[in-house]
Amino acid sequence: MKDRPLTPEMAAVIKLARAKKIPYSWISGYYFGLNFGRIGDVVKGRRFPEIPPAKALPPDFPAA
Repeated sequence: MKDRPLTPEMAAVIKLARAKKIPYSWISGYYFGLNFGRIGDVVKGRRFPEIPPAKALPPDFPAA
């Protein structure tokens, strides 16, 4: 099984979600098929380090 491709738009949302302490599991649930490793790569700056966090989460994104 291949991982879901990671886009710059997804990276921006992931950065904001993690800044808001949203768990990895919720993020991977929203982006079905995206594994925790790719999320961690974004958070640690290994993928898309130049992309800033999104200004807002998508309206259908899970919230605490």
